[in-house]
Amino acid sequence: MRTIIVDDEKHSRDALQMMLERYCPHVQVLAVCNNGVSAVSAINELRPQLIFLDVEMPGMDGFEVLESCSHHDFIVIFITAYDQYALQAIHHSALDYLLKPIDITELKQAVEKAGQQARAGSREKVAALLQFLQEQLHQQERLALPTLDGLRMVSARNIIYCKSAGSQTRLHLQNPDMSVMVCRTLPEMEEWLSDKGFFRVHSSFLVNLSFMDKYIKGDGGEIIMCDGFSIPVAREKKHDFLLRIERL
Repeated sequence: MRTIIVDDEKHSRDALQMMLERYCPHVQVLAVCNNGVSAVSAINELRPQLIFLDVEMPGMDGFEVLESCSHHDFIVIFITAYDQYALQAIHHSALDYLLKPIDITELKQAVEKAGQQARAGSREKVAALLQFLQEQLHQQERLALPTLDGLRMVSARNIIYCKSAGSQTRLHLQNPDMSVMVCRTLPEMEEWLSDKGFFRVHSSFLVNLSFMDKYIKGDGGEIIMCDGFSIPVAREKKHDFLLRIERL
């Protein structure tokens, strides 16, 4: 497999290249890059089949490298320290990863798995990763929402779900037993939150899919949120909802 190694730490690059030469002789290292900019150039020019991509790099991190590539016709194995956000994103997209320092057995298993994968499937996983990252980025945004007392600053990532209350909407937040009534209709809240990982599952409910614990089958079914609250899924929303959560 034609391969590129991307890592800003020299000792990590050298160790990985040595292990590949010794234990994975069928892997041909085309280039070794020490930063994101050179990595994007090498990937676009050399069209590798496999990339070992460090997540935590200064300037342009591994995720930004993927966003900047003109194509994703390759299999990617991330290299990362134990970074909870990075691992959440990687797990979400079902891409493979190796924790630093790299274990030889895990490396051999990851390379063997990569050899059995279709690159077309990897493209879909990369697309899922980039969509997840975009939603998470949007969730950092804060909005000044009107209440009866004034304005309330709310970030999308702190909202578990929204419940319609006529011309107003009640936002249920991460803080225990905390909710906020805002002077916005649920459709107006949906307009702001639809590209931030939220889905309108019912005429009365808009949910943050990041806080969904499980889905229970039924006519429309129901969602159990992380706080234990049960939310019905409207029958007419069920098909689109199930398609949406398949990407989670």
